[in-house]
Amino acid sequence: MGLADDVAKARLIAGRGVEHLRGRREARRLSSARPPLADGSIDAVVYFPDLSENVYQVDQWYEPMRRLAERHRVAVVTRKWGSTARLLRDCPLPVVHCDTIEDVERFVDRQRVRVVFYVNQNQQNFPAMRFADPAHVFVCHGESDKDYMSSNQLKSYDHVFIAGQAARERIRRKLIGFDESHLVEVGRPQVDVHPTGAVLPRDGRTVVLYAPTTEGDVPSMRYSSVVSHGVALVRSLVADSAYRVIYRPHPRLGLTVPAYRAAHEEVVRLLRDANAAEAGAQHLADTTGPFGWQLDAADVCVTDISAVAYDWLATAKPLVVTRPAEPRAELPESGLVRELDLLDAADAVRGAQIVAAAVAHPDDAHAALVHRYFGDTTPGASMQRFLTACSAIITQREAALLARGSIAGDPESAAGRE
Repeated sequence: MGLADDVAKARLIAGRGVEHLRGRREARRLSSARPPLADGSIDAVVYFPDLSENVYQVDQWYEPMRRLAERHRVAVVTRKWGSTARLLRDCPLPVVHCDTIEDVERFVDRQRVRVVFYVNQNQQNFPAMRFADPAHVFVCHGESDKDYMSSNQLKSYDHVFIAGQAARERIRRKLIGFDESHLVEVGRPQVDVHPTGAVLPRDGRTVVLYAPTTEGDVPSMRYSSVVSHGVALVRSLVADSAYRVIYRPHPRLGLTVPAYRAAHEEVVRLLRDANAAEAGAQHLADTTGPFGWQLDAADVCVTDISAVAYDWLATAKPLVVTRPAEPRAELPESGLVRELDLLDAADAVRGAQIVAAAVAHPDDAHAALVHRYFGDTTPGASMQRFLTACSAIITQREAALLARGSIAGDPESAAGRE
């Protein structure tokens, strides 16, 4: 077992080395085709020092940040070449690669950065928080009741953007000594983004989005249903011609536990075989590309305790959430999972009947849940709240810097040097 672990780690290190070299080559090629950023032109930064496998945490912010860039110029600052290359290919914002924190410091010195956004709690975020001039804002990459969403790390930020009242209650209940004035309710601006995706036929089938989450790094976070529910659920759905399945797994599903990778591959095989057996089925294994269009395309969602459940909640369409089969997985003491009847693994074989019942008998309390978690979800409301909050923070930081007698870019100011 020890030797196998050593071999796996060696392969992982080698693979990341190859990604580093390829990413650096591609990023430099893509960067050479773009004009350099003018000094003093960037007002806001999305700081992402993470690996490319976690770029999904940034890509859901492309459109909200692009909208913000219509008011205040925004750039993404990266630290890993693989991530830089991928973002240069896909992101609508300027992308700046910084090898070292000193490179980040020089970039901040040359710009007029008033706010830095963070999409995760990566420990590599911490060095950037030494910069005293910008406001540091946690936006996260999804709303949920996981412990991650009420971590003591939230105390590190000047502001924490949250979706709504449920998040406020969660943080108030969990954290001791947290300054609640740092919380800013912005809803979920992604619900006002409607990306294009696969074109599915409109033939009367009920479209079911099955979106299992990652297995997590530790058993207490093992919420994924793909092993316990997934194969049986999908087998039940594809056996009934009333349904079309969109399978959208978490991008990291199966990376740490082989059994989850095997179950994922079995679900993909089931969909492939079902399509081969029935030409009109058109089930979709959607394992790459952006997430978001599926919310418009599907009629009902089966997912785990994850951000997908909360994104789906705002659509007001039927939702089925699975109960973790891992006994050590920690269920939130309150929140959405306590408001819903969770789908047990033993019942996944009746997936088609359970989905039919969810569609036929929508929950009357759904609208109240939506409002508690997201506030006003009328079209455009969340996006406007996000943009207004960002502009207010930038304006306030500008005023504070002027009052202090310093301007970002001054040699004794922007990097927080003494």
